[in-house]
Amino acid sequence: MITDAQVRKLRQLLGEGHPLYRAALKVGMDTKSARKYRQAERLPRESTTPRTWRTREDPFQDVWPELRHLLERNPGLQAKTLFEDLQRRFPGRFPDHQLRTLQRKIKAWRATEGPPKEVFFDQIHRPGQVGASDFTHLSDLHVTLAGQPFDHMVYHFVLTYSNWEAATVCFSESFEGLSQGLQNALWELGGVPQMHRTDRLTAAVNNLGDRDRFRQHYRALLTHYGMKAQAINARKAHENGDAEQSHHRFKTAVDQALMLRGSRDFDDQADYERFLGKLLVRRNSTRTERFNEDRTGLRDLPTRRIDAWSRCPVRVSQGSTIRVKFNTYSVPSRLIGERVDVHIKVDILEVWLGSVLVERLPRLRGRNKHAINYRHVLDWLVRKPGAFAGYRYQDAMFPTSRFRRAYDALQDKSPGRAARDYLRILELAARESEAGVDAVLGRLLEWNVPITPTVVADHLAHDLDLPRAMEVTITTVDLSMYDELLESKEDQPLADPTTCTNP
Repeated sequence: MITDAQVRKLRQLLGEGHPLYRAALKVGMDTKSARKYRQAERLPRESTTPRTWRTREDPFQDVWPELRHLLERNPGLQAKTLFEDLQRRFPGRFPDHQLRTLQRKIKAWRATEGPPKEVFFDQIHRPGQVGASDFTHLSDLHVTLAGQPFDHMVYHFVLTYSNWEAATVCFSESFEGLSQGLQNALWELGGVPQMHRTDRLTAAVNNLGDRDRFRQHYRALLTHYGMKAQAINARKAHENGDAEQSHHRFKTAVDQALMLRGSRDFDDQADYERFLGKLLVRRNSTRTERFNEDRTGLRDLPTRRIDAWSRCPVRVSQGSTIRVKFNTYSVPSRLIGERVDVHIKVDILEVWLGSVLVERLPRLRGRNKHAINYRHVLDWLVRKPGAFAGYRYQDAMFPTSRFRRAYDALQDKSPGRAARDYLRILELAARESEAGVDAVLGRLLEWNVPITPTVVADHLAHDLDLPRAMEVTITTVDLSMYDELLESKEDQPLADPTTCTNP
């Protein structure tokens, strides 16, 4: 097919005095075609006449009125769905290769007669006006801590004008994660935008369990910082496009940085958070000019942060447990029947009885899980060993796999005394040293000798190589040294308050 560029080049060569055959050869054109276009006034594209006739019969001509009626009623119908329906109703009439013909026909109908499509309107972003945020999962990056999978997400905040961003590691879409992440971003930013844009926060509301209470907490958080709330419409993620697009680019940048690092394993969460912090600093360093404009539109921070936690009053059950956010936790048995206040924070739960903090518990991730500390209920299990076999949370009574193996060995030897003997061994672990008892059990299992509470206690008392609880010695502080420091300070001349010297 002869192109406009070939014809232009041909005319240029002919104008320079080249013979027709040589000019045609240089532009890759036959001599007859070159002669034709030398005399033609229009370029090939200008000479083309759109074809208005069909080159073959339309196989869907008879059924098209029915198909068009279906498309008008249900614009979301796909061509493949309609084609498969035709093949079922008219066996042998429509071979598979005609699917593409129907797809082109429906595409042309939608472009000329179909319903109007959704229009996306470009928005004007003004400095310091909007900060958008959302939660995003990073578990697909396969990060590990000390070799163990680290399933997590981040609360991601971005200024829509400069794309300055901040991220906080969290484990669920909760109000506590939202509060901590938003406040971390604002205090790192050093100011407050006029508006905070989010999605409908459905997951965070569900995790709190009470929509009205969530709205109350969220409204109080924004009021403290003087921000207005803006929520996008349901199932319209593009309305929060700045955050959504920033999610994608941030996750891609983290993935690339992990590849460059050569390892996805970190010593602990703090090490991983330092890695993310350095990455964010590098990404934000490329946005300095627009960020400086953003800062001019930010409001001042309040004098202090507010606590990123919520309060949940619960009563301790007869099983020495509390139910918080769809999960079960054990507490000391002396609290049974008491009404306690649980302060729900991002990573921990604090259990308060009045003004006294009685327990601090790691917060579980997900739902319908349990965290039972055997020390909380062991005293009464020892008194009621018959309850051990059917105890709902029996799995929590085995601190390590060696304890489980020891219990199995006791059942094989003497099923009637297995629970009683095992609970006495567990009592030794609680009162003496869990690590020490674990080491003794490992040795006894390796030697294949009978395990009894007496044998374990004897090994624990006489084997100096076993791990033991750390002994803490508190020395008396001589307070006279502070008097000497004060006296030496009084002898020094006072600095001039009007001057400032760098260290």
